[in-house]
Amino acid sequence: MGRPGAGYGTVSGSGAGPLPDPELDPERTRAGRIPRRCFLSGPSPSARRLPASPLEPMDFWQYLEAVLYIVRGSGYTAGLILGAMSLGLAIGLPVASVQVYGPRWLARIFRVYVWFFRGIPIVVLLFLIYFGVYSAAENFAFERFGLRLDLSPFSASLLALGLASGAYQSQIFRGAILSLPRGQYTAAMSLGFQQRLALTRIVLPQAHRVAHPAWSNEYSILLKDSAVAYILGTLEIMARTKFMAAYTYKHIPFYILAGLLYFALTWLGVRGLRFLERKTRIPGLGHEF
Repeated sequence: MGRPGAGYGTVSGSGAGPLPDPELDPERTRAGRIPRRCFLSGPSPSARRLPASPLEPMDFWQYLEAVLYIVRGSGYTAGLILGAMSLGLAIGLPVASVQVYGPRWLARIFRVYVWFFRGIPIVVLLFLIYFGVYSAAENFAFERFGLRLDLSPFSASLLALGLASGAYQSQIFRGAILSLPRGQYTAAMSLGFQQRLALTRIVLPQAHRVAHPAWSNEYSILLKDSAVAYILGTLEIMARTKFMAAYTYKHIPFYILAGLLYFALTWLGVRGLRFLERKTRIPGLGHEF
């Protein structure tokens, strides 16, 4: 049986068809709603047709088209990681500062946040945010105000990964802040610095340099966690690889390609963060390289 849809061939491989068009592919259909287009739609693959049978070998141009289709998912993955890292940093620094220097009642609230997002698997967070919180908010907004909210799978994945990363990054920076001599903060306050200035000008710049090795490791962890975002329909590397492997029955070469792409992104990201670490390092503070 072939899968209907504009620009699609058959999933089972029993009939010929062009490669899937991410701009025409509905992510999923909700009752009473028109399917939405994918977030960050990329260029459509060409109309070269795949083999009519999974037993029929693919020629060079068909392999090249499939490889390029998967490689284009690297842009989605890179955007997902950069967005989640930035969101986690924006959350982690304030949470760490409050846990060390903030009021006790607020520190307890942030401690609950940290325990929750560190204790829930990423897959559960994805489902909870996209099918739980977002669906409930969407229904409430439509019933009360007649508004239609639109949260793409890419945005939901970025939000889930960013919230989870913020919990982990907060503990990285909390440990770095606690490793600094507390007398520096006390001296800054005694010299007339406001608490905000003492944190942003004295404490956090030093804490960032101390936390940089562990913070860089968060990138590679987050990159691997992003592979589960395909379950929401985000067209990143794993989603494209899984579809192409099922579409052609050529699992081994395409999953090897996916592994190489993740390895390349990990290597490039870690090298870039190590370069930044060397540029911001102060001799005598932190680890020598």
